[in-house]
Amino acid sequence: MSASPPPPPPPPPPLLKRVPPGLWTALVWVVAAGQPIVEYVLMPPRHEYSLSYPRDGLDPLAARALLALAFLAVLAGSALLRRRAALAYGLVIAGTVVSSVAWRQDEVLPLQFLAVDVALCYVAATRPRRTAITATTGTLGVLAGYLVLRWITGGESGTASEPFVALTVIIAWLVGNSVHQARAHTAELHARVAAQAVTAERLRIAREMHDTVAHSIGIIALQAGAAARVVETQPARAREAMITVEHVGRETLAGLRRMLGALRQADQEQEPATRDQEPTGHDQGRTQAPPQPAVGLADLAWLAATTTAAGVRVEVWWQGKRRPLPTDVDLAALRIVQEAVTNVVRHAAVDHCRVKVEYREDELVVEVVDRGKGSGTNTKNTDTGFGLVGMRERVALLDGRFTAGPRPGGGFRVAARLPVPTAAGTEPAAKAGAR
Repeated sequence: MSASPPPPPPPPPPLLKRVPPGLWTALVWVVAAGQPIVEYVLMPPRHEYSLSYPRDGLDPLAARALLALAFLAVLAGSALLRRRAALAYGLVIAGTVVSSVAWRQDEVLPLQFLAVDVALCYVAATRPRRTAITATTGTLGVLAGYLVLRWITGGESGTASEPFVALTVIIAWLVGNSVHQARAHTAELHARVAAQAVTAERLRIAREMHDTVAHSIGIIALQAGAAARVVETQPARAREAMITVEHVGRETLAGLRRMLGALRQADQEQEPATRDQEPTGHDQGRTQAPPQPAVGLADLAWLAATTTAAGVRVEVWWQGKRRPLPTDVDLAALRIVQEAVTNVVRHAAVDHCRVKVEYREDELVVEVVDRGKGSGTNTKNTDTGFGLVGMRERVALLDGRFTAGPRPGGGFRVAARLPVPTAAGTEPAAKAGAR
């Protein structure tokens, strides 16, 4: 087995996604709050003098305590912003108000309020609209409170900064709300396309079941006709033909019952089409294999040879005692392997993969493993591939279990466990012998 080169590391996410939102809030607030302390208090006296930040403004111990409390509240709110957004946002606003009290100001501090805008933008983008509107209304109420307080106390007249700060608050809410709507629209489209993928897979299964039933009915008609012709002259042959009719009829009826029962249960439960997880980078685009005659796992050797000729060597491992399977289970196993191997060819960038088929007493296990680009821990992206959704739907309709995802040591793994009814009939000897 030739060793494949290690896959290239995935590109790092953008800076805005790597830095937590609370860190942006804390950074903006600390810089805005620390600038006047450094410029007007710590630096040597200069000709410039600030009425908002006098040099002796922090001389009282109470002022220093309030400013320290403001820093503590904002930093705590920034740390909690992702987990408890409402409480964190309230702490950021409270810290900003306490900071203005520490400097003995009766108006809002515009630069420090930019941190409030950053936090509000995050709240509007990630939380329900009611929460975002409540936060915005509360912020505008705080700004209005400053205006009312100055009007009551007869503060100095001049151009108030609160209306301009209120404008930045509204802009922050609009930006965050736009991001929220875009995400909601993307999620809705994703769910809709996933549902369409599930429907397409069900139609494909229905077509396959139609072909199976038509084939079975043809066998039944042929054997019944043969039995009718020889029932008087060759009773033994007539009995064999009727046994075949009974066997084929029971097997076909059992497969139909399993499929229709699973479809009714899925419709009643009204589960989401995606069921577990979003498609991964291994599943970009609709990875449907080329049309081909499908009989079941008997075609697995042909599929491996065709894929090997395409440049990806497929190793097939058989475990357990091979035996005839119900037609729906046999065909589903082949489709799952076919879909997974096609994904490997298109997206894994490797020269080989491994297919394992294990016959157990009451179930069939199929697994496709590669060492391609499926490594890593991030399994979410914005691609709209739904090959995995189709495989998962096919397994779910057979009441099986399906897993797919990156492997801890690198690569990607697709596995399905399909229950095999113990009362299932056997297939014709010619087909079983072909395996």
